[in-house]
Amino acid sequence: MSEKSATVAIGGKSADLPVRSGSIGPDVVDIGSLYKQTKMFTYDPGFTSTASCESKITYIDGDEGVLLHRGYPIEQLAEHGDFLEVCYLLLYGELPTKAQKADFDYRVTHHTMIHEQMSRFFTGFRRDAHPMAVMCGCVGALSAFYHDSTDITDPHQRMVASLRMIAKMPTIAAMAYKYHIGQPFVYPKNDLDYASNFLRMCFAVPCEEYVVNPVLARAMDRIFILHADHEQNASTSTVRLAGSSGANPFACIAAGIACLWGPAHGGANEAALNMLAEIGTVDRIPEYIAKAKDKNDPFRLMGFGHRVYKNYDPRAKIMQKTTHEVLAELGHKDDPLLEVAMELERIALTDEYFIEKKLYPNIDFYSGITLKALGFPTTMFTVLFALARTVGWIAQWNEMIEDPEQRIGRPRQLYVGAPLRDYVPLSKR
Repeated sequence: MSEKSATVAIGGKSADLPVRSGSIGPDVVDIGSLYKQTKMFTYDPGFTSTASCESKITYIDGDEGVLLHRGYPIEQLAEHGDFLEVCYLLLYGELPTKAQKADFDYRVTHHTMIHEQMSRFFTGFRRDAHPMAVMCGCVGALSAFYHDSTDITDPHQRMVASLRMIAKMPTIAAMAYKYHIGQPFVYPKNDLDYASNFLRMCFAVPCEEYVVNPVLARAMDRIFILHADHEQNASTSTVRLAGSSGANPFACIAAGIACLWGPAHGGANEAALNMLAEIGTVDRIPEYIAKAKDKNDPFRLMGFGHRVYKNYDPRAKIMQKTTHEVLAELGHKDDPLLEVAMELERIALTDEYFIEKKLYPNIDFYSGITLKALGFPTTMFTVLFALARTVGWIAQWNEMIEDPEQRIGRPRQLYVGAPLRDYVPLSKR
């Protein structure tokens, strides 16, 4: 805790507010007693200048393009680690030893099956239902099947619930995909790694053998790593807010999935791919650049800029390399979408308009192309995001439960409605 303080003077009243310092990053003014001292709230739509919690999990420096998980740069984790190692790091705070990694992998792998009765849930949805709608329903329903891990006051039950969701999310996501395209469900295999198992559940069919391509599995694993956690974004804040009421962990994650579904959040990579398809060819790019610069034109370039990053998104650099590896492996070096993407990227990094507004390509710009190349329809993009982000949500939820300062979330408001007035009987209106 810092010994510094800030004084706020308002209309003759003043409040002395403590200033708190983190291990890295900007200090924060603790306004918890502001209302008590001044009878005033702060007004901060979108909470862009408000720290909602104290956390040890993820740190972002948007100006410098830095993303750290428990202090480790995302570039190092994506290059040298695998997704389950990152899961362990986010959950427990440290990288695992060889023995700890083997034990964690075993526990996750042996929780991948879901209750057989849950398969009936899928048949209750229309065949053309969006896979994210299916995910919201099925993940929320997990609490109806796993009563032995819903007591949030029990650390053991919380960890069992955490492992179950990390393990079962790929199975549920693959089932949502299979149901969506009208193919039979494929059960998980315990001798495959996390990403390979997921690809097999999505793309294998009973009538022939399916061999996982290691290049594609590594790309899938890297996509999971890059989406594992991203500090207090909209869906993570939703999970924390839902959890602050004491809701069970499965309900909290379902709430996060619902929030992630929004096109401004998890749906951005789908929107970016649709935009590239709309542009179509490199020769049409100038036309769309002009539209993007025109303040009177509603067109927006998707996949550029970020709410937090005012520099090049560090995840985008890794994703760009992964995109090239996947397209080269699949023989799509001359993919027209990639050609459009590369030219757009070149313009964004050299054009004064983009530089001035810091509209750098973000991770959604590349991940959409990669997922399409892997064989996923755009309707599955946000599902994959939810699958990867589950561990971040769970780690943040666990941290919130254990935080002694945690209270039920209750934002204030600036009321601008009608003032006090008397009821008029219906006969006199």
